[in-house]
Amino acid sequence: MGDKSPKANQKKSSQKQAQQSSADKQKQQALDAKLAAAKKKK
Repeated sequence: MGDKSPKANQKKSSQKQAQQSSADKQKQQALDAKLAAAKKKK
């Protein structure tokens, strides 16, 4: 797996971006759930 070609680097960076965006989505969903719970209590 010692591939230093631009295509391999591009693939790695796109995978990192995908992981980052999915983590951000999970955070957003958690915040939305908290807000929804707070609204239901009122």
